[in-house]
Amino acid sequence: MTGIERSKRELIEGQAALIVIDIQGELFVDREDEAIASMPDYDSRMAQSRLAIDKARECNIPVIFLQEVHRANLVDFGRELDGDEDIHLLEGDPDTEISAKELDFRPTDYLIKKRRYSAFFGTDFEILLRGLKIDTLLLCGGLTDVCVHYTFVDGHQSDYFCRVIEDCVAGSNLEAHEAALRAMEYLQTGARRSLQETLDAMDKVS
Repeated sequence: MTGIERSKRELIEGQAALIVIDIQGELFVDREDEAIASMPDYDSRMAQSRLAIDKARECNIPVIFLQEVHRANLVDFGRELDGDEDIHLLEGDPDTEISAKELDFRPTDYLIKKRRYSAFFGTDFEILLRGLKIDTLLLCGGLTDVCVHYTFVDGHQSDYFCRVIEDCVAGSNLEAHEAALRAMEYLQTGARRSLQETLDAMDKVS
C-alpha cells in the first residue's frame, strides 16, 4: 500500500463550534427503567459537558444544542424502534427537554431539533454551520455509539474536522462506547480528545 503524507492536524482547525448532543431531561436520576440503555457513569459524563460549554462561551465559540424529539403519535420514529430502543423523547414529556439547569441552557443558544440520530439528517444544522463559518465540530453528549457516532460520520463526510470529547460522551454500554470511539478515530486521526485538551485548545483560539 502506498503511504500518504499526512500533516498533523490541530485539535481546532479554523473556526470551531461545540455541539451538545441530546443531553436531555434531569441528570442524576434513576435510569433503570429508561427506554434506552446507558453505561453506568452516563450522567456524570453528561454533566462534565458543562465545563466545555462554559469554556466555549468564554472563548466566543458557538454552542449548538441538539435535541432529539418525536411526535406523540409516533409517526416519525421510522425504523428506530426495530432495535433495542423503546418509545422515547416524545413532544411534551419533561424528559425530552434540554437539561437546562445542569447545562445552563439559555434561550439565546442555538438549538437544532432532530427526528433521527444524525444532526445532519432532515434538519437545518448544516445551514447553521455554514452561516457561522464553522470548520471544526467539538462533540459531546450521548449516545457515543448512536447519535454522537452518526453525527460524527456525517460531519466527516461533509468535510468538517470532527473531535469527540471522550470525558463528555457516554454510550449504551461500555463496549459499544469504546467501539464507537475507535470507529471515529479510524475516520479522523486525532478525533478522540480529552476534556482538558479541548479546554486548552479553546483557550488558544480565544
